[in-house]
Amino acid sequence: MIRFEHTEFLYALLAIPVLLIVFLIMMRWRRIALKRFGDMHVISQLIPDRSDLRLMYKFIFFIIAYALVIIGIANPQTGSRLEKVQRKGIDIMIALDVSNSMLAQDIQPDRLSRSKQAISMLIDQLEGDRLGIIIFAGNAYTQLPVTTDYAAAKLFLSSISTKNVPSQGTAIGDAISMAVNAFGEEQHNKAIVIITDGENHEGDAVEEAKAAAAKDITVYTIGMGLPDGAPIPVYNNYNQQIGFKKDKDGQTIITKLNETMLQQIASAGNGIYVRANNTKAGLSKVLGKINEIEESEIETKMFSDYEDQFQYFIAFGLFFLLIEFLIFERKSRWFRRFKLFDV
Repeated sequence: MIRFEHTEFLYALLAIPVLLIVFLIMMRWRRIALKRFGDMHVISQLIPDRSDLRLMYKFIFFIIAYALVIIGIANPQTGSRLEKVQRKGIDIMIALDVSNSMLAQDIQPDRLSRSKQAISMLIDQLEGDRLGIIIFAGNAYTQLPVTTDYAAAKLFLSSISTKNVPSQGTAIGDAISMAVNAFGEEQHNKAIVIITDGENHEGDAVEEAKAAAAKDITVYTIGMGLPDGAPIPVYNNYNQQIGFKKDKDGQTIITKLNETMLQQIASAGNGIYVRANNTKAGLSKVLGKINEIEESEIETKMFSDYEDQFQYFIAFGLFFLLIEFLIFERKSRWFRRFKLFDV
């Protein structure tokens, strides 16, 4: 496979037709100018060293040299050989709760924003591990498949909000099941980190955690919230808070952390439960436990670097330029005995 590193320089090749037209006009002008002095046969006798064919050869070699140098400057490259690279790491799938209760502000600035900050710091600490993100509320969705592209992970993380999942709820079981399937059948060491307040829990998350543990996938839970709970803010279309969510009786709804359920899920998944607070989000402790998992070798494929080939084009370009330089417009006395360029 061939590619050019600097394709913009190839536009200079468009000058070749222009140079050709200029050369032909010049040759025609020379003939017209010479005809003004008399018969061409007589004039050729008066200036026997003159040769139009030499000019043509010089021009041809110059054009070849010009084209080769331009191609060399554009730097043609060959490569794209597929190589296998071994790396060690762990596959981590983060399941993040994006239900409205995660907007509660008992954890500053709010539960969801603090969770995203913690995940961003976690990404900064990863080295060789693959990371994926699942978001869930009433349903679960894959936000980012497992990848080592940490820049992409941060980009996808920044776009997460409570508006990503329309149906409300806390489908932790669905999130665990989706995370297990997202890992695939590859024999890597894997971990699932669930970040949620556990409010309005749906489905049998404990059984799903046991099923994950049976496949050697450890499940960790982080409780995002305080035991006393907090009201759920309500925002208008301009992202301005206009009050708090109320029940049908007009009473302000207080969302509380469901620690018992999160502890049961972590226990079933052979992991640990950590409760976040306003000083730490808990991910560092979970990451410490994840780092205790033995890293497995993961085979990845990547393209090798392209090899530069500009030197060959530059060298041949200079060679043809040297030939053009050595061809004189007029015949020298020494070369006069040779008829290489005679018409």
